[in-house]
Amino acid sequence: MGNLRESSPYAAEDAAGFVESMRRLKELSGMTYRELEEQAGRNGDVLARSTLADVLRRDRLPRPDVLAAFVRACGDGQRVGDWLDARERIAEGGAGRGGGTSRTPSPAPSAAASPPAPRGDHEEVSAVGQDREAGAARTPRRRRQILLALAAVALLLVAGAGVRAWQSGGEDTRDDTPVARGEQRASVDGWVTIRPAGRTGLCLTDGRDRHGAYGSAVAVHLPCAGAPVPRTYLEPAGAGLYRVQWHHPELGKGCLTVMDTGPVKGMLEPRDDCAGATLFRLEPAPSGAPGAYRFRTVPGARCVGTADDSVAEGVEAVQEPCADSPDQSFVVRPD
Repeated sequence: MGNLRESSPYAAEDAAGFVESMRRLKELSGMTYRELEEQAGRNGDVLARSTLADVLRRDRLPRPDVLAAFVRACGDGQRVGDWLDARERIAEGGAGRGGGTSRTPSPAPSAAASPPAPRGDHEEVSAVGQDREAGAARTPRRRRQILLALAAVALLLVAGAGVRAWQSGGEDTRDDTPVARGEQRASVDGWVTIRPAGRTGLCLTDGRDRHGAYGSAVAVHLPCAGAPVPRTYLEPAGAGLYRVQWHHPELGKGCLTVMDTGPVKGMLEPRDDCAGATLFRLEPAPSGAPGAYRFRTVPGARCVGTADDSVAEGVEAVQEPCADSPDQSFVVRPD
């Protein structure tokens, strides 16, 4: 661990410089995003690693509570007041006004970008330094990793190229479902975008709940053009079921899981534990629109819809009783 005092918040003159000082503090701490999240918990703070990654990726001032938790987790707790004072000085001067509470689009990754590997400690320690050089040329080692990853995806697609027989399977054996009646069978695995039917300019991607009740990412509808990360992958789980994976350039792979407790109960959160993630059965949407599906959660007779039955920008995805409702109809497109 380096000398934490080498990172001074007072050297910053604007929001971008302040976040750069935060990145430097993280590097000096020698801790990964996961370790900082765990250390914050031991300190009695809440510091979701996805929130911290968002803060360090953007040149916007963080919320005071996030900043304080971060500084304490890095081991610089004696200077929390200094960091907060420096933040307030910059905020009052107009730099970065509004803090980091609203989501702003990230630069789109290269079209040839491959999914990042599941997050690991060594990769996380170096992630900030690597990502900071925007547009830098990839190293030969990185190019080899891309080629290997693309080859793996190609093999997966070839292996699944045959016709898949859909089964009603699992706990949901209702005979009135379109899948059970055999009205339509589908194969939609692989890299995709998931869009609300009728609003295909929006994509289901990571965002924040509108009321700010939760400090980590949840699934929301945002403009596809302004929300290029994370990439979405439908992973076959057998018996006609799927996991919905999100591949984030810094946080790695997470799988959408319905939250059963807390202030955003029923919303979907990307979690590291894909083995325990929610399974979905894709069935043709009752509307009958071509390429439109309903995501039924298993077990049970519940489906993915949206809060307030709305398909507007920024609205959160939620688990709710299955119904013939437009907000439960999604268009799945190959990406």
